[in-house]
Amino acid sequence: MKTFKMISVSIVSDQEEMPINIEDGIVINQENSSRSWILELFTDQKYETYFNELKKSNDVYDVKVIISYPENEPAHFEVVTYSVKQIGDHLSVLLKGTLKRARRKYAESLLAELIEDGLTGEELLAKFESDMKIRPALRKDQ
Repeated sequence: MKTFKMISVSIVSDQEEMPINIEDGIVINQENSSRSWILELFTDQKYETYFNELKKSNDVYDVKVIISYPENEPAHFEVVTYSVKQIGDHLSVLLKGTLKRARRKYAESLLAELIEDGLTGEELLAKFESDMKIRPALRKDQ
């Protein structure tokens, strides 16, 4: 098994992203024949009803997770909510699923959009650096 630090996580539905504020998180590659992953996020209790509804429905949904460093390209997973538990004033949410293999190159797509918008030179560089940190949704994903 390999473990990674979770930097951020967003739930993806109908081409929209809902960022989940996390206190901490870990991503575990189980390295098994099922190619399964476990994602555990430590978050605010305000998400309890939301994640309990996902758990009850047993629906598979998409999440985007940035692992290890904020500059990394998000990893896309298909997951189900496996467990939701209160720990003190926070919530531990356990997701289980698989890594989606069709990862696109975020940096190249972002750069193409910025050039398409007519940005050049220092303006292009500044906007690219800023957007690589905040990672807005790309037009082609909407």
